[in-house]
Amino acid sequence: MFISFEGTEGVGKSTLIRKLHAYFLETGKDVVLTREPGGTPLAEKIRAMLLAVDHDEKMCADTELLLVYAARSQHLNQVILPALAQNKVVLSDRFSDASFAYQVKGRGLDQAKLEMLNQNFVTRLPDITFWLDAPIETGMARARERGALDRFEQEKMDFFTRVREGYQYLYERYPERIIRLDATQNEDQVFQQALAALG
Repeated sequence: MFISFEGTEGVGKSTLIRKLHAYFLETGKDVVLTREPGGTPLAEKIRAMLLAVDHDEKMCADTELLLVYAARSQHLNQVILPALAQNKVVLSDRFSDASFAYQVKGRGLDQAKLEMLNQNFVTRLPDITFWLDAPIETGMARARERGALDRFEQEKMDFFTRVREGYQYLYERYPERIIRLDATQNEDQVFQQALAALG
């Protein structure tokens, strides 16, 4: 089973993933816990470039998209597909839905660019995607509590409003795969929502 976790900043994805990871281990499952961008040593280097705030030049949206997909290709082929071939459960903090929300809706890139990349480089979609949804203000307040903000977290509120709208669009388009969780609830309540959805 391949499960991805999506949402804007500070909605509690990492907390839910840790809880589900422990849950699957307790039930005897072999689990791989990973993230995007990242998940492999090479992809983690790309992640560092994407999140850094101290670049000498502004990163253009196309460059951002291509770097994300370079990391995703490495991650998919080196981690996700081999794990699934061994019947492991894969829990990934973000996957391809994030590119629609952040790069297409957030940055305003042409959706055709994303579709071309998905058709050529994304050979497997998650079986279930948990969308942790909360008001932008709530998530950003939590993100600020964690400390210094990365390049994405420093974006303005209207950017994250568009990102959230992107997730809403995907949720309405793919209801058989994407499950919305009310991330305004506490972490135990969110965990129970996820367990109920998994049946």
